[in-house]
Amino acid sequence: MKVAAIFSYLFNNPTKRIVVILLALVISACSSTPAENSASVSDPKDPLESINRPFWTFTWDYADKYVLKPTAQAYVEYMPTDFRSGIHNVALNLNEPSTVINNLLQGKFSEAGKSTGRFILNSTIGIFGFFDPASDFEWIRAQEEFGEVLGSYGVGDGPYLVIPALGPSSVREEVGDYVDKYYWPLAIIDFWPNLLRQAVLGLEQRAALVDQEQIINESIDSYEFVKNAYFQNMEFKVYDGNPPIVIDEDSEDEINAFLEELDNMADVDQ
Repeated sequence: MKVAAIFSYLFNNPTKRIVVILLALVISACSSTPAENSASVSDPKDPLESINRPFWTFTWDYADKYVLKPTAQAYVEYMPTDFRSGIHNVALNLNEPSTVINNLLQGKFSEAGKSTGRFILNSTIGIFGFFDPASDFEWIRAQEEFGEVLGSYGVGDGPYLVIPALGPSSVREEVGDYVDKYYWPLAIIDFWPNLLRQAVLGLEQRAALVDQEQIINESIDSYEFVKNAYFQNMEFKVYDGNPPIVIDEDSEDEINAFLEELDNMADVDQ
């Protein structure tokens, strides 16, 4: 119950999450000298690894194993499929207004129009979003977060973070989530309805993780695997599925040198 309480408290109090992040940054800065930091930090995106790893162990090996996963499994098993789908649609429908604004901030006017149409149609004919008639018009849901807006303007992810009981994140995503919660109608939803909404979204996200769970468990280093997957997913979202191809010039030079050596060997053999 304590884990669940912490989960709900942090998830529904963005200010407290920001405080936790800042405290982690301060603790990390005070826990070692600059020389020690430069020697121990192998990944510039993860300067808080010494804190993040224990948080990840707690999250994956304890909070998820004994609370989040069993709860999600029970939810999927006992909740009627149609009703479960409906309340999930309602929870997602409340994100549409923020998606509209975030699309406009990126100059995605066509996507903003589709999201507006989705919200109006689903909130009326779809009974507050319980049904999704907008999909019949091929207005597919594509949530845009303020963190993606920041990324589209060149703001980096910032340090990688593992929020206890919640999982991987980053400074940019936390700032984006903080802003998103102040868009209408999320800003006017009372505590308990918002708690229910967050619970539904969290349970559905955990249920969707079942297919990737075995891959995580079988990875050599689950922490590194999830971290790399997180940054790849963030880049995928910022570039709407078309991230730029980054060429490692050093690796390319080594490959070219190796190919030239093979060509020279072939010429000698002839």
